[in-house]
Amino acid sequence: MSHYDKPDNSGKKPVGKKKFFKSPASRTTTSKPGSRPSSSSAPRRGSSQQGGSSSRRVIKKFNPSDFMRKVEEQVAAPMYDSKHQFSDFLIEEQLKKNIKVRGYVTPTPIQDQAIPLILEGKDVVGTANTGTGKTAAFLIPLVNRLLTGKTNRVLVITPTRELAAQIQDELAYFAKHTGFFSVLCIGGLNIRQQMSTLQQDPEFVIGTPGRLKDLEQNGHLRLNRYNSIVLDEVDTMLDMGFINDMKYIINKLPKDRHSVFFSATISKEIKDVIDKFLHNPVSISVKTRQSAENVNQEVITVDPRNKIEVLHDLLIKPDFTRVIIFVRTKRSTDKLAKSLRDRGFKIATIHGNKTQAQRKKALSDFKDGVVKILLATDVVARGIDIDDVSHVINFDLPQTHEDYIHRIGRTGRANKIGQAITFIEKEDDSMRRSGK
Repeated sequence: MSHYDKPDNSGKKPVGKKKFFKSPASRTTTSKPGSRPSSSSAPRRGSSQQGGSSSRRVIKKFNPSDFMRKVEEQVAAPMYDSKHQFSDFLIEEQLKKNIKVRGYVTPTPIQDQAIPLILEGKDVVGTANTGTGKTAAFLIPLVNRLLTGKTNRVLVITPTRELAAQIQDELAYFAKHTGFFSVLCIGGLNIRQQMSTLQQDPEFVIGTPGRLKDLEQNGHLRLNRYNSIVLDEVDTMLDMGFINDMKYIINKLPKDRHSVFFSATISKEIKDVIDKFLHNPVSISVKTRQSAENVNQEVITVDPRNKIEVLHDLLIKPDFTRVIIFVRTKRSTDKLAKSLRDRGFKIATIHGNKTQAQRKKALSDFKDGVVKILLATDVVARGIDIDDVSHVINFDLPQTHEDYIHRIGRTGRANKIGQAITFIEKEDDSMRRSGK
């Protein structure tokens, strides 16, 4: 539970040459050996071999050219002329103070357009990428509507635990000294504690579809009491198979409600949900360029027996300052983590078998620079906003092209150029070339 109190008015050599595939649109690229640190604390080579999962599944949806792209020139994003400053919005003074303390002065495009509409109580459909400021775009006006008595309680639904936790952390800034409190309803945390907090009637409930549905079905979450709902990253929820849970939850809400949807894309399935559950929504779109447009994408062909050696050579290069390495399975993630730790690398890991506390600490250590390497399954690929990730490495191939785009979207953010490297094992490459 998070409670936001009211104010107190009383006062090495490379194993071999790395080969990159060449596509017609890109120049031939080879990697050079990284200079080896002389310090005795530098990561050392070990005798263990790490080749990923023992059962390597050939993913026929990909061609090597899918992973090849060079950002030839950094093109500046067009400037947005904001119509407002945060001080202009018709919101309560305490909320304005909280926004100022947060350091916000000029709204981002999504905030500039969405906040006035949500303040008015209009249903809104926002098309926006992750990292555009959309969390504040819905939290600020909804906190104000609570302060002014225009809404009773707010339900926020997200596809992943990490995104839900990020939203609650952001809420802590805006709801300070309001007396409001919130509960985070996600897997990996003690469900009994969540049940207990729900009995205290929190103003904000933030959670993932599965846990929210469980709590409702067990009688601990009375959805008919929540007259404002936010669905964030709706396209990701559909990708992850939450469509039925979403519909179940929405059907339990009051008919007279205030609804806000955010999604990076609007598919036919999402449009069907919008048409059924929203009332005369106002659509706004402030999508930036796809994050993949700002990412140099390269391929390294590797021998499965030497895969860890190739990775080692990359990680000791000085420009690999903050790296996310994606691995296909939880078991492979733990195995790779042990191999890298044996070589002296400081890393954090995150996957579905980790507790929420472990996942939160891993993300915090990575964001704060305690470790510069994060090993993860695709649980981190969607919706997580981490600044200044220099490189994404696909140690194992993703399952779909959409997963690939989500993975590499962790770098090249905020109009910076990112780097994505995909390992393709030789046997997988030869099968692709033969068309099998």
